[in-house]
Amino acid sequence: MKYNFLPLAGIALIGFVLSMQFMPREASAQEQAASDDSVFEEIMVTARRRSESLRDVPGTVTALTSDVLKSAGVRRAEGFIALTPGVTMVNAAEVGDTQVNIRGINGARDAENSFALLVDGILFTNPAAFNREYSNLKQIEIFKGPQGAIYGRSAAAGAIIVTTEKPSNDVSFDATLGFAEDDTYTGLVSFSGPLIQDELYFNLSADFRESDGFYENSFQNNSSVVDTYEGYNVNARLTWDVSDALEIDTKLRYGEVDASSIVFNSIFHLPVFAAATNTPAAFQDSNDSEFVFNPNIVSDNDQEALEFSSKFDYSMDNATLTGWLLYSDIENDLISDGTSAAFGFFNNDPACQQSVTDLNAAGFQLPSPQFIGTSPVGVIFDPNGSFLGAYTPTTCDGIQEQLRNQEDISFELRLASNADQRLRWMAGVYFLDIERQVGVSLNRDSGLAPIRGLLQVGGPNSTASLTFDQFDTQVLSAFGQIEYDISDTTELAFALRYDNEDRDVSSLVPTNVTQSVIDLNFDTVFNDPLNPALSSLINSTGTIPDKNKTFSEVQPKVSLSWDATENTKLFGSWGVGFKAGGFNNSGSAATVNIFINGFINGGAGVPFADDLGVPLPVITDDYEEETSSAFEFGFKSRLMNGRLQLEGAVYHTEVDDMQFFEFMVGTFGLLRVVSNMDEVEITGVELGANFHATDNFRLYAGANFVDSEIKANSSRPDTVGNESPYTPEYTFNVGGDIDFPLSNGLNLFARVDAQFIGETWFHTVQEGPRPTIFMPLFELGFGTGAGALGTADFSNAQRDSYFTVDLRAGIEGERWSVTAFASNLTDEKYLEEVIPAPEFGGTFDHPNARRRVGLEIGYRF
Repeated sequence: MKYNFLPLAGIALIGFVLSMQFMPREASAQEQAASDDSVFEEIMVTARRRSESLRDVPGTVTALTSDVLKSAGVRRAEGFIALTPGVTMVNAAEVGDTQVNIRGINGARDAENSFALLVDGILFTNPAAFNREYSNLKQIEIFKGPQGAIYGRSAAAGAIIVTTEKPSNDVSFDATLGFAEDDTYTGLVSFSGPLIQDELYFNLSADFRESDGFYENSFQNNSSVVDTYEGYNVNARLTWDVSDALEIDTKLRYGEVDASSIVFNSIFHLPVFAAATNTPAAFQDSNDSEFVFNPNIVSDNDQEALEFSSKFDYSMDNATLTGWLLYSDIENDLISDGTSAAFGFFNNDPACQQSVTDLNAAGFQLPSPQFIGTSPVGVIFDPNGSFLGAYTPTTCDGIQEQLRNQEDISFELRLASNADQRLRWMAGVYFLDIERQVGVSLNRDSGLAPIRGLLQVGGPNSTASLTFDQFDTQVLSAFGQIEYDISDTTELAFALRYDNEDRDVSSLVPTNVTQSVIDLNFDTVFNDPLNPALSSLINSTGTIPDKNKTFSEVQPKVSLSWDATENTKLFGSWGVGFKAGGFNNSGSAATVNIFINGFINGGAGVPFADDLGVPLPVITDDYEEETSSAFEFGFKSRLMNGRLQLEGAVYHTEVDDMQFFEFMVGTFGLLRVVSNMDEVEITGVELGANFHATDNFRLYAGANFVDSEIKANSSRPDTVGNESPYTPEYTFNVGGDIDFPLSNGLNLFARVDAQFIGETWFHTVQEGPRPTIFMPLFELGFGTGAGALGTADFSNAQRDSYFTVDLRAGIEGERWSVTAFASNLTDEKYLEEVIPAPEFGGTFDHPNARRRVGLEIGYRF
């Protein structure tokens, strides 16, 4: 039974706020009489694009200062996300593919981020820009809830604001080397100082990270080639104080990554088949799977990034003019084993047949229910055949290659009043131009080292299936905001932004190239085009026309804050979030309609298989814009002369056309698409506390509880009532740090951070019987009535709750430090991600990062 805790939590929150409102003034006076040395340091933030106290922001902001970032050893996104309640991250599939969920709103692969990412005041729109190494960190702010009025189209779930240290007149050098298990090595060096005293300053920094990863490939002699990582970045920064009024800040970054990808196992969820054949592994709880990696293709994910930005601030008597320009070019390409052995369309390839024969003779074992027979043909058609999933050591999987290259240029110009006045205002304009190429190919596997290339006409790795498109986007925005102090204790703020986004798509799939593997027309004539959208079955023109769509939205936000007492502020807000719609790869709808819906419903000439009464998915070549309306009410309190800070909020968000990523596999290869959930409602409560017990001992705790529900979903109507994907039922973050001065200028320090994550679904499909493409296959192989064997059920595909503990401890002197650390100290085993492919009857599961112990040595002057 599911209990709704939110009304009780809301009542408790209101009760606490009221108790703070009517707290006797004597208590406040006693606190004011305490020693000034014990006052909690005021944290300044820029969540609303101007510097102000964290306490004055009418919203929930998690602010991580430089002290916190340093003691927690934060260098990457997963480091600061793990310290933030209500925010979770999935880091899987590929280097640039990071899914961040903030209070129930998630990004969608191949679409845009659901949050605004700002680094030193500049907005980054490429999703691949987020998962990087961060150096010279000064502060990170996570502003939760839709912030479209302030940051625009990419801020549907919130904003992540990264601030780094500016170079100055002080010459500084900082270097850190890290050594850890799994041949893991990290390094960071930074050098700053003046080129011209009091005028021109520089910073040069570089970092590297490499690791053999946690997992091994049993087919590749237990080699560490499953989740390896190598990467480096070189950064340069120049700040110029042109005059007392004008500052120019210019940055350059170049980075490369060479890593593994597609760290997944295929898990089957076929309960009828499992019971009928006494094969429990055919209906396996994803949380109980033992990961075995044995593909014959060693995956490789290459990324190359180049970024240049320049920002100026010009101070006038009553206002500041700020402008910036950003150029970003990030190229991402991966190659790995495919998923095609389960569907058998490479079965006639001599390389496929030979690899199965050789593996059978060698007695190579696959995880149950899979096994290798004497031929690659499915066992339902040949008693000596095989039962194969995805990513096998045979060549029958083929080779998948995925490409995502994005080049963008953007600029912003805004004028803001000074902050020290009763009426504060800001207005500006923004422009963005994106050129993006996205492609997914399925190529033959010859058994030899693969040749890289998204499109290969002929040769040992000839292309059998291809989606490949050019996406062009132009965004024009105008925005403004005002903040007005109605009284000394009350502020009313209003922000408004208009985004207009024009999108174009052009197919890059050649129309004159055919393939001889996938029978698009089911006519046994293997001479069909690379993309189903070109098939004569649905297309008489032989071309894929270009498309254009324009998306626009007005995004308001209004907030009211009130100092109820000297120690407690109450606030409330309402705002609109917006993510533009867009296009899937051309041919997505045709692929699903021919190879999934048509096949299940008998379009391939097989008996009607879907007798479950469950609607099949509706996939289109485009997806709608996502809009959200969010209310938030909360409080912020300071007690014990600021040593104890408490905050809490309740929020309710209604999302229209929430964008959601789906991964589909079948007899066509594989497909990545974005669909929409018509209506989703999210209600939650968040509570947090920071306690400076002494000047050397600090504690924190934060919890977020979410109740989400899909209210309407025309893409999959039977999923109404299910939970929002990628949204944990709760997050709980707790920890603390201590530093203890020793003699001779030495300091002993330690920090512990624990993170508790609730149960999580990763798809709209969550329970109940599902039709799959195995239903008609079983009908063909076993005869009429055997289709029920292919029925799927994903009730055991929900990720279990889990917790992790990170520990850091060490000693430091005036210029050096030695730190021992352990991430995932208890070696908790959990799932990073579960990607269901409902019509495949299985999931693609990614394991978590396991325990890693290491040592860091730092030196600075």
